[in-house]
Amino acid sequence: MRIDKFLKVSRILKRRTVAGDACKAGKVSVNGRDVKPAHQLKVGDVVELAFAAGSLKFRVLALRETVKKDEAADLYEIIKE
Repeated sequence: MRIDKFLKVSRILKRRTVAGDACKAGKVSVNGRDVKPAHQLKVGDVVELAFAAGSLKFRVLALRETVKKDEAADLYEIIKE
């Protein structure tokens, strides 16, 4: 699954275009490497998303095309450092 679609489906970011713009701006990295919106995610990848106020780091647990709002958080696990 593409990183921009995963960020939208998991509801980490609200829209896919916002996720794509974040990737193009270099604010999204997978396993320590900056990625483009079309990067293919795999289960177990560690994603870091930079925000103005800090960053969010999480591990991908599952890839699904669609999920209900209540199940969106089951797709990833936040990593505490």
